[in-house]
Amino acid sequence: MGQHEHDHEHDHEPEHVHVAVVGSGFGGLGAAIRLRREGMTDFVVLERADSVGGTWRDNSYPGCACDVPSHLYSFSFAPNPDWPRTFSGQRHIRAYLEHVADTFGLRPHLRLNHEVRLMRWDNDALHWKIETSRGTLTADVIVSATGPLSDPKIPEIPGLAGFPGKVFHSARWDHGYDLRGKRVAVIGTGASAIQIVPAIQPEVGRLTLFQRTPPWVMPRVDRAISGAERRLHRALPFTGTLRRRILWGIRELQVQAFTKRPDELGLVESLAKANMARAIKDPVLRAGLTPSYRIGCKRILLSSTYYPALAQPNVDLVTSGLAEVRGSTLVAADGTETEVDAIVFGTGFHVTDMPIAERVVGADGITLAEAWKDGMQSLRGATAAGFPNWMTIIGPNTGLGNSSMILMIESQLNYMADYLRQLDGLGGRGGGPGSAGGSGRVALGPRPAAVRAWNHRVQERMKRTVWNTGGCTSWYLDEQGRNTTVWPGTTAEFRRVTREVDLAEYEVIRAAAVSVRVPRQAEKPVAETRTPQERASGTRTTERSAGARAGARAGTPAAKEGVR
Repeated sequence: MGQHEHDHEHDHEPEHVHVAVVGSGFGGLGAAIRLRREGMTDFVVLERADSVGGTWRDNSYPGCACDVPSHLYSFSFAPNPDWPRTFSGQRHIRAYLEHVADTFGLRPHLRLNHEVRLMRWDNDALHWKIETSRGTLTADVIVSATGPLSDPKIPEIPGLAGFPGKVFHSARWDHGYDLRGKRVAVIGTGASAIQIVPAIQPEVGRLTLFQRTPPWVMPRVDRAISGAERRLHRALPFTGTLRRRILWGIRELQVQAFTKRPDELGLVESLAKANMARAIKDPVLRAGLTPSYRIGCKRILLSSTYYPALAQPNVDLVTSGLAEVRGSTLVAADGTETEVDAIVFGTGFHVTDMPIAERVVGADGITLAEAWKDGMQSLRGATAAGFPNWMTIIGPNTGLGNSSMILMIESQLNYMADYLRQLDGLGGRGGGPGSAGGSGRVALGPRPAAVRAWNHRVQERMKRTVWNTGGCTSWYLDEQGRNTTVWPGTTAEFRRVTREVDLAEYEVIRAAAVSVRVPRQAEKPVAETRTPQERASGTRTTERSAGARAGARAGTPAAKEGVR
C-alpha cells in the first residue's frame, strides 16, 4: 500500500513536515492531490484505518450507495468515464478512491494505521505537535479532513448493554453475522436505513423498523450506464464533462427553493406522496409514513425499493422511537414491545459534536470542542479562531442538502492552496524543532471578529431556509437549535467566497511573539486581496509583505464579497 514505516527511536526530535493531512476520504485525498499539484511534497496523510476511503470504506452495509449521480460525485480533475451506474454503489466509489490514490502518486505520503490522538499548537515553535498511535511528529500546518460522517452515533438506550443478541451500527456492519431467518430491528429512518431495509428484507425472518420521524422519499432513477456511453466518455472526455455540468446546473437551480422560497416545495411534496401511494396501499401504514414537516427540512431521500419493502408481510413499522431494552425485548416510546435477535442502528453520526474536536488543542490551551461548546464556528468553513495554521475540510456550514459535497471540497481546496501560498510568502515554511531558520517563521490565525462576522451573516441567511423553517428537528441542528451544518447558498457562490484568502481576516503571528496586525479599518471581512491598480493590471499580492498589504488596504475602500 506504499506505507512508509518511520523509526525515530534513535532521534531526539520527531519528524517534521510542512503539512499534515488527517483523514484519507475524499477530503484528505483531495487535499493531498492539490498539495502535489501545487508542487509541494513535504506532507503526510495520517489515516487511522489500514486503507483509504473514509466513509466509503467504513460504510459497507448491504445496499450502500450514493444518492448523488456518479458523474457529479467525483473529482472534476479526476473524471471516471467507467462508472457502471448512474448512482454508484459503495464498492465502486471506494475503488475510485483507491485508483485516485495510485494515479496521483499519493501512496508514499500515506501513513496508514496512524490514528491521531492529540494535536497541540506550540506557541513558541509556531507548529503543531501531533501524537499518533504510531509515534509523534510536528507540522507547520494541519489540514483536518476527518469528515462529519466518520464517528457513528448510537443513542443511550436503557438496558441496551444487557441485550443478549447482536448489536451494531450501519457504519460498522458485522459481515460475519448471518441475518437469514433472524428477527431484526432497524433503528432509524435516515439515508442508511432506507438502503438497508430493502436490502435485508428478503432474507430476514422478520424486520421491525423503529421510526421516530418519517422521511420524505423520492424515486431513485437509477440505471446501468451502457458500454456505448462509457466508450463515448473515454474517447471524448468533454462529453463526460458536459454530463457533469448538466447535473450540476439542475441542482444549482433547485437551491432557491431550499434557501429562499420553501413554499415552492409543495409540488415536490405531491410527487413524493404519489411515490408512496404507488407502493403503500394500506391507508394506516401510509399515514404512519407521511411526514408532517416541509419536504427538504431533512435531507430528501432517494429510493425506489424502500416503500415496496415496507409493504411486505414480514415487515413491521413502529412509529415511535426505541425507549428501552428489556432482555431481548425492545420497548418503543409508545409502549410497543418487539422480540428481536439483532439490532441495527442507522442513527447517524456525530456531526455537530465531532470527536476529533476533543483532540485539537489551540493557542489558548483549550480544545476545539471547548471553543465550540456553544456551536461550531469557522471562517469560510475552513479556519477557527484560536487555532493558527489549522484548517478543516467540510467544516461548519459547508454541507449541502441537494448536491455533491465534492463540489464544496474542491472549493475548500482552492482556499487551502491560497492559504499555504500566503503563509509561505510571509515566511511560514518552517524547518522543524531546532531549525536555524525558525525565527523567521509565521503563522496565520483567523481574527475572532472575522469569524463572528462571517457566521452572523450565514446564520441570518439561514433563518429563511427550509432547514430552519420547515418544522423538523434534523441532524443539521446543534443542541442550541442552530444550523451549523448546511451552506445556505449555491455551490458556485461558495466557490467565489473561498477562491482566495483575505489577509484582512487574519492575524499574522511571528515566531518572536510579535503580531503584525492589519489596521483597524480593515477589520471587517473582505474577499478582495488586490488594490484597484493591481486589479486593473491583473497582478496579485501573494508575494507582498503583510505590512505592504496592510498599507494598501488602509488607503483603499474594502471591496466586500461573500455572504449577503
